[in-house]
Order: sequence, then structure tokens, then C-alpha cells
Amino acid sequence: MPVRSPSLSATSSETRHAQPTEDMLSPPSSKPARSTVLSPAQTLVEGRVPQKYSPVRRYVLLFIFCLAQFLDAFNNSALFSAIPALVNSLHMSETESTWIISAYQLTFASFLLISGRLSDVYNPKLAFICGVCVLGILSIGAGFVTSKVPLIVLRALSGIAGSMTIPSALTLLVNIFTEPSEQARAIGVFGGCGAVGNVLGLIIGAIFVEFASWSWVFWFVALVALPIAVSCIILIPAQEPRLDDIAGQREARWKSLDMIGVSILTAALILFIFAITSGTTSGWASATVLAPLIISVFMVAGFFYYETTIPVDKAAIPPRTWFLPNFAVLFSTALLPYFWWVTVFTIYTTLWQDIWHWTVISTAIHMLPIGVLAFAMSFTGSLSRVINPKWIILFAEGMCIIATVLLAFADRPERYWPLIFPAFVLGSAGAMLTYTHTNIAIFRTTPASMAGTVGAIFNGALQLGSAVGISAVGSIESSVEETHGGPQSYAGRAAAFWFLLAVVGIEWLSLLVFYRRSKEGAAQELDIGAKEKTLQERGDEKQVIGKEEDVKRRSSDAQDFEREEPSTVSEEVVDADGDANV
Repeated sequence: MPVRSPSLSATSSETRHAQPTEDMLSPPSSKPARSTVLSPAQTLVEGRVPQKYSPVRRYVLLFIFCLAQFLDAFNNSALFSAIPALVNSLHMSETESTWIISAYQLTFASFLLISGRLSDVYNPKLAFICGVCVLGILSIGAGFVTSKVPLIVLRALSGIAGSMTIPSALTLLVNIFTEPSEQARAIGVFGGCGAVGNVLGLIIGAIFVEFASWSWVFWFVALVALPIAVSCIILIPAQEPRLDDIAGQREARWKSLDMIGVSILTAALILFIFAITSGTTSGWASATVLAPLIISVFMVAGFFYYETTIPVDKAAIPPRTWFLPNFAVLFSTALLPYFWWVTVFTIYTTLWQDIWHWTVISTAIHMLPIGVLAFAMSFTGSLSRVINPKWIILFAEGMCIIATVLLAFADRPERYWPLIFPAFVLGSAGAMLTYTHTNIAIFRTTPASMAGTVGAIFNGALQLGSAVGISAVGSIESSVEETHGGPQSYAGRAAAFWFLLAVVGIEWLSLLVFYRRSKEGAAQELDIGAKEKTLQERGDEKQVIGKEEDVKRRSSDAQDFEREEPSTVSEEVVDADGDANV
């Protein structure tokens, strides 16, 4: 029986201590180790590979995106000058003429959410180019129509195309202008082009109607839109893949679009506007009005219920959005600015041209105070750093109240300077202040993680207020004129302004009572807390995973050592025995 000499234990001990050294000096394994170093090309920012563009390219693209915003405003304001000519050419009633404006605004507002989702889920470059291109093609067709129904249909389709351009342009702006201060300036210029479009749209539309025909209002859109689409194919950079695409974690993209929810909401809004617009012609108690009105209410309720049954990240409007601090009252306030402007444009373009027999150019010039004051007030965003947005909005709505009262009595051309001009100055300034600072307040009271959804809802509210406003005012005006002197009388227009006054008054009281300054920033704090908790949980999870991997690695090393040790000891025993025998 072999006997272990003292050298055996020493040799085994030396072998045991030498094992790590042998492991470190051993050849590399055939299985490559996991690298923890990212190359510069793989470093991601907000889920995208960062890109660098020359200043010339950035600002050329900014100019192109601003043209898209300009076209959105132009598509409505230019038609206010052309509506009287359209009514005479296509034999439309005054109520039917409201659909020329509201059809575009309705579909634009309804499809903002789905177009924003398309830009996020698929590709903003593709969404922007397709939207601008389709808008140009539809505008060519609109210039050739000879009846009212095809024109209204084309306007509705144009609204869908237009809605594809704004969210995608904003997404591209954020990706191209990555430096924060430069990004803020770019977005500010982009938003200000809407006010420029409102002013120039009135003038350009008036020039076309006066010296050419109303068709050129649509063809002008095509002449601007189609070159934009072609140039963007080259100028807009290819979008880098998102983090989940790189990681291979993509799921079926169409499931994130909430097509069912958006379709329900769109159909409900169309039925609602149709019911309001048809009230004057069919009678408010008729089935033509009551049926779509009731159905639309139930469809809206069904939409909100459906949104509760799907995951939050798949919902077009997550239900929790409406319970954010101050969100509901600010959403209702966002309905007002476009409501006020559209009411004034609709009433006075027809009154001045058809009843007072002003030329189209004269009408556009007399409308200039509205655009000038709106553009000037768009630069007042810094006021919110000094004065709380609640007080600014209340002051602005007070200006709208005074202006609306003045307009209710402006029944003669001689009252333009004493009543209409100051009303335009006060009302347009108030509407723009309301627009600017409601936008600031609604983002101040919502978490940053919902910025995209909140932005789409805010812009949708603006367009929805315009569509509902023009339909309601047109119905009220026509109803009153039937029993109070017809279109030649100012009674119907005065009634529309009194209705507008009631709406502004309700908005003012709602903001005063329901807006809580103490809740400002609460959502951001909750959002930050949730992020910190998530980061902490991820950190703890990583620590646990690290400890588990360390334990597994040590266990694996021990098993490898146990498998290798017996052969080593056996050889040493034989050698020891051999030495002893010798």
C-alpha cells in the first residue's frame, strides 16, 4: 500500500495554489468573452444613433419644415378670402360652405394622434414626405373640381395628409437639432410660421381670387408642396435604427398604432360635426341631426372604455392622461384660440365681400391686425417665468371677452375703426396669449414621459375647437337670419358673437375655479420619482444578477478543479512510491 510522503502534501498544495496562475496563462477559450466596451458607432442617445449634420443642412431642413407649417395655416386662412367666390361658383349654401374649412380641420385634428404614432413607430422621414406629396397631389385635384361634394371630400383627405406632416416634422427637428438651445430656437421658429401663414394666407388668397381664380389657392399649395417632397428625399438623412431594432426586440409594429381606438374616435367626431352642421337645414329635432349626435356620444364613450382595455403604451390617449393635474381644464382652454379666430374670419370675410361689397384685397388688408398681433404675441413665452400662466391666460381671455362684445355691435362699415379695429387688436392678442401660455402650462403640469402624447392632444384640441366653432357659429347665424331679416341683417352675426362670448366666459370661469397652481409640477415630481425607483430597481437587479453570476463562476471553477485534481494526485503518489521503492 503506497504511503504518502510529506512531499506529497506539499506538492498538492503547490499545485492547488498554482492553478489560478495556470488558468491565467492558459490559451484563450474558443468561446469569446462578452465585451463591455461600446464603439463610438454603437453609442446611443435616446434610443437612436447620434448623427451630425452641417449647419447649412440643418437650417435648410428647418426652412423646409417651416414651409410645411406655413402650408397648414395657409390651407385654411387663404380659403377665407376665396369662400364667397367658391359659394357662387359651386352653388353652395352658407352652411355647406363651412365644410370647406371644417372638413380639413376635422380630419387634421382626428388623425394627429395616429400620424404621430406612425412617425414614432415607423419612420418620420417617410411620414413627412408621403404627407407633403399627397397634400400636393390632392390640391391639384381640388383646383379642377366643378361641384361641392368632391371639393369637400378632397379637403377632408387633405386634412389627413396635412396631419402627417406636423408630428413628423417636429420629430425630425428634435433629431436634427440635438443641442438644447438651438433646438428650442428651431421649434420656436417652426411654431411662429403658423402665424405668418395666417397673415400671408389672407393676402395671397385675396390676390389669387382678385386677379386669377379660386383654383390658384389650391394650385399654390401644390406648387410649394411637391418640390418640398422631392427635395426631402435627398436632404432628410436616413433615420438610424432605434435601440430595440438594433437589439432585435422588435414586435409587430402595427399593434402599437391603436387603429381601432383612433378609428372609433375619428368616426365619432365626424358624426358630431355633421350633426351640428346639419341642424339649420334639417331641423335640430330631425332624425338626420339627432341620430348621428347620439351615436357620436356613445362612440366617444366607447373609445374611452376601449382605451382602458389595452396596454398604456399601446393606447392613443391613455386614460390616466385626463386625470393629470389641471390637464382637463387646460384641454378645454386649448379649444378657444382657433375658435375665436375662425369665428371672426368666417363672419367678416362673407359680410365685407357679399354685403358691404369690399374687394377681396381690401378685406385681406382690414384683417391684417389679427395676424400682426398674433405674430407679436407669439414671443411672450418668457413671461411665464415671471407671472404664473394662470393669471396670463385669465388676462388674455378677459381681452377676448372685451373684443367679442365690441364685435357684437359692429354692424356698419363706419364702425371698423371705433369698434372692429380695437376688437381685432385685443381679441387676436388675447387669443395668441391664450394659445402660447396654455401650451406652456399644459406641459408644466404633465410628466416629461408623456410629452409626445400631450403635444398631439394639445394640437388636436386647437383644430377641434376650430372645426366645432365654425360649424356651431354657421348654424346659429343661419338659424337667426331665417327669422330676423336674412343675410342682409347683422342679427345672425351678432347672435354668433354672443354665443362666442358665452363660450369665452365659461372658459374664463372654469380656469379661475378649477386651475390649481399648487398642483403645477406634481406630475413631473411623480415622473422623476418613478424614474428614480425604476433606476434603483434596475440597479438592484443588476447587483443580484452580478452576484448570481459570480457564484456560478466560482462554482464552475471549483468543479473544474475537482475534475482535474485526482489525476494530479495519482501521478504524484506513483512518483512518491517510485521514489520510496528506489
